[in-house]
Amino acid sequence: MSTATLELKNVSKLYRVGKKEVHALNPITFDLLGDPARIITVAGESGSGKTTLASIMLGLLGPTTGQVLYEGKDVSKLSGAQYRDFRKNVQAVFQDPFAVFNPFYQVDHLLEVPIRKFNPGLSKAARRKAMEEALEAVGLQPSEILGRYPHQLSGGQRQRINVARAIVIKPKILVADEPVSMVDASLRANILEALVSLRENYKVNILYITHDLTTAYHVSDSIIVLYRGSVMEAGDITKVVESPQHPYTQLLINSIPWPDLERKWDNQRYANPDIQEISGAGCKFYSRCPNRQPGCQVTPQLVPLFPRHLASCLLHQPQANLDSNLTQNL
Repeated sequence: MSTATLELKNVSKLYRVGKKEVHALNPITFDLLGDPARIITVAGESGSGKTTLASIMLGLLGPTTGQVLYEGKDVSKLSGAQYRDFRKNVQAVFQDPFAVFNPFYQVDHLLEVPIRKFNPGLSKAARRKAMEEALEAVGLQPSEILGRYPHQLSGGQRQRINVARAIVIKPKILVADEPVSMVDASLRANILEALVSLRENYKVNILYITHDLTTAYHVSDSIIVLYRGSVMEAGDITKVVESPQHPYTQLLINSIPWPDLERKWDNQRYANPDIQEISGAGCKFYSRCPNRQPGCQVTPQLVPLFPRHLASCLLHQPQANLDSNLTQNL
């Protein structure tokens, strides 16, 4: 069995604010294999722990517990050369398409910096070719982009350039944190198409972080649904979206505005206490769940319900053997 390119083992993140403790991410285990390349979505509302998970995977945050392994080695213990290889092969695309640009530099500078950093031996002509190939991979014409300043570009062009910047050094993994949330709807399809192209043509594994299940459904292979730092449901994207088993996932699916004039919207309100007031025990979704029971005050385990489909809900606990490891199921 080949070693996973990037693996999380019981990774969690705890923040302390004064005397309060906030569990931004509860223990989670999964991996990204090198082959075949896949797009895994991490979905959930604001505050669910999506960006915390991404930051830990990128090595920007250290986990409170657990390990992040890159090709079988703990990221926190990598040597200089090993860490450089990790930084080269695990790249990120961030949410804001404007913040990463320096207005005083042309686009060429943004693309050339990672090439000089990780491939210093390339000639000027080779660097130019790599930049052009990266731009073409995200659907941009190099002749229309190179030599221009950020203010001369649209938001959609800037975000696609961000993707090109991440892939210009040919990484193995791309962490895309809400890459389409700040661009017009008309441009989202272009960026998502670029991500799919990277998976299919460049064999890049992608962790796609979003709150939008509609886009996730169209581009992803698997999905992990987070709520207040805990995994509610996970598995094959088609199975989870078309047959959600957890009440929270069902709530997310039902909130999608499908074009159905006969649809009756659920106006029932549930309590939504502040995240800092929730204790560590019990289901995180308990206060909002329409199916809650007294037994839900005990933390449910993530269990396999069907092949490549897991859920963390008391309703399903008797149906399967307990298994909190996503590695064998995603």
